[in-house]
Amino acid sequence: MAELFSVKDLETQFHTREGTVHAVNGVSLSLQEGETLGIVGESGCGKSVSMLSTLRLIPQPPGEIVAGKANFQGRDLLELSREELRHVRGAQIGFVFQDPMTSFNPVQTIGKQLMEPLEIHLGMNKKQAWDRAIEMLNMVRIPNPEDRLKDYPHQFSGGMRQRAMIAMALACSPQVLIADEPTTALDVTIQAQIMDLVLSLRKELGMSIIWITHDLGVIAGLADRVIVMYAGYIVEEAKVKDLYVRPEHPYTLGLLRSLPRLDMDEKKRLVSIEGVPPVLFKKPKFCPFASRCPYRVEKCLDENPPLMLVGENHKTACWVDTYTGKER
Repeated sequence: MAELFSVKDLETQFHTREGTVHAVNGVSLSLQEGETLGIVGESGCGKSVSMLSTLRLIPQPPGEIVAGKANFQGRDLLELSREELRHVRGAQIGFVFQDPMTSFNPVQTIGKQLMEPLEIHLGMNKKQAWDRAIEMLNMVRIPNPEDRLKDYPHQFSGGMRQRAMIAMALACSPQVLIADEPTTALDVTIQAQIMDLVLSLRKELGMSIIWITHDLGVIAGLADRVIVMYAGYIVEEAKVKDLYVRPEHPYTLGLLRSLPRLDMDEKKRLVSIEGVPPVLFKKPKFCPFASRCPYRVEKCLDENPPLMLVGENHKTACWVDTYTGKER
């Protein structure tokens, strides 16, 4: 598979009254054609900010992209003019935001908001855009699409709004879809429906997907490859099966142990990760997970480990082999 999208050494900061927050610290990743890449981690780890930064969607100020490249089709998105970038967003890279209620304009109909990117990016007239909008709502399985296009966002349920948001993101047939926790606010049944919908659309349209979530259970059934983030760093990267069968980083181990399993003794308590994530007013010079890590050694408090190859297409940023207890 050919590489479609890549990020290299991305760093993003937020300047606040309390100080500068180092939200993303040297993130590098790649996305292949037709691949689904999952990005996981707890809230505040930098996963959403990383992807918003690649399309320059973070508010500036207080946000600032201080380093890095985001290459798409041979062009660095961070160097494009506003007008050039405008033709990439929506047309070639679609983005599904975390909360559709705050992403849709509450005083415009769903139809008007679906038609707008079609008129701007594809040059459609109103009749063509209207017909395409009906087609898109049909595609995401919203019943009575012609009538629903005349409705406002508040008239849709949470699941329907998320479907409409996916329809808008896919309206111009983008090559890449970035989905930022699109099922977080939905119940389990609707989550499953949205995941099934995205999987079927991936097969139908042949697009690549970056799926951002804190839910490892969602990623297991969706992604081909997974990146785990912590405190603005990538701490593990592997094929989805390898990550679940043999996680290498203590943080990934902790996340998986905190998940309920069907084969688990019902009397057995889930294991939580002790402590809290670091406050990133200073860029860590040692392992950012060290204070919470049961495997830490002296070196962890002196140096921040780079991503190291520990298996076929499996990388981790840890000085210790968690299975042998020996230093790498």
